[in-house]
Amino acid sequence: MQLNLKFLAILLLATSTFCAQEVISPKFGKGILNLTGKDSTWTMKMGLRFQTLGIGVWEDGASPETNFLIRRSRLKLDGWILSPKLKYKFELGLANRDIAGGSEYTRNTSRHIMDAVLKWNFYENFVLWVGQTKLPGNRERVISSADLQMVDRSILNSEFNIDRDIGIQLRHTTKLYKNFIMNEIFSLSQGEGRNVTSGNLGGFQYTGRVELLPFGKFNGKGDYKGAGLTREKKPKLSVAASYDFNNNAVRTRSNLGNYMKIDDGAGLFETNITTIFADAMFKYKGYSLMAEYAKRDSDNPIALNSDGTPTGDVVNVGSAYNIMTGYLFPSNWELTGRYTNSELNINITGKNPKKQYSLGLSKYIVGHKLKVQTDISYLDIQEKNNQLMYRLQVDVHF
Repeated sequence: MQLNLKFLAILLLATSTFCAQEVISPKFGKGILNLTGKDSTWTMKMGLRFQTLGIGVWEDGASPETNFLIRRSRLKLDGWILSPKLKYKFELGLANRDIAGGSEYTRNTSRHIMDAVLKWNFYENFVLWVGQTKLPGNRERVISSADLQMVDRSILNSEFNIDRDIGIQLRHTTKLYKNFIMNEIFSLSQGEGRNVTSGNLGGFQYTGRVELLPFGKFNGKGDYKGAGLTREKKPKLSVAASYDFNNNAVRTRSNLGNYMKIDDGAGLFETNITTIFADAMFKYKGYSLMAEYAKRDSDNPIALNSDGTPTGDVVNVGSAYNIMTGYLFPSNWELTGRYTNSELNINITGKNPKKQYSLGLSKYIVGHKLKVQTDISYLDIQEKNNQLMYRLQVDVHF
């Protein structure tokens, strides 16, 4: 009920401004409405999207399982204030999966806020981001869930990504030679993930990323969108690497996962966690290829109580790689294949290595704004029961 009231309040606030604003009716996929301040000192675009997902899972020796859910539902506001050099983005999660994960560190409340960030282009090619948003980690995670090439991200992402946090990011673009572009990003964040309200529980999290685009920019920011919808007339390539250091981290997956609580009530176990990523995106005439590598390590991956006994929590240390390729036919049907290999350190995590093979089929009706996607995946877990999964999803983005 509280969520519905918040959502209603936002809509009422927007509609109450109609008489004082210049309202532009956008076409489908360009937002529910676009607002411009009467004195032209601000703009706002309101967008809404949701994904309806059906899943069937068959595991060796077990009965089939099915599930139908609203996988994601988001309300997004973005625009600029005073000048196009000062932009903002605000995004709310409305589905149960979006707001799950509340704990004592988020005041035991639902985590509605996904993004709340200001972006200030304060000098030439320098842009300062302030607020809560995605960290510059692996490419697959930074790509919006609205722009994915398959139904959902890979198991590499679910086990190694560093997701969202609150802090600052400094971004810069350098033109090295003709069309050769380099993007540099540095981030300083709190290190405990999104919507934490109890203060800085450990140390800070430091993230750096460098991207090289030797053939120039992708059309329509295609280096951070799945599928070859822009049908690049010339080959486009982006190669990147990220380094993340979470000082005195208190969660099992850097700024995600379980909080490593000490049993005797002495607080949280702290350890330094390092995560590195390398990735690439290539597109040409409807063909696309994305590859990623991730590796995580920790100074003390086994959480200990004050007396030296294990708490039961361990850091997800290990490595994984992922490769995905697809071709978009002239009819806007796309066939996609993906292979992922994930090897968490079994001696520490107790989790066996696994491989996943996926085949996907997508129909882009209005690009990523209206699409139907389906895929089938075979999960091979070493010395464990294997799993077959089928998914069908409809994505609508106003």
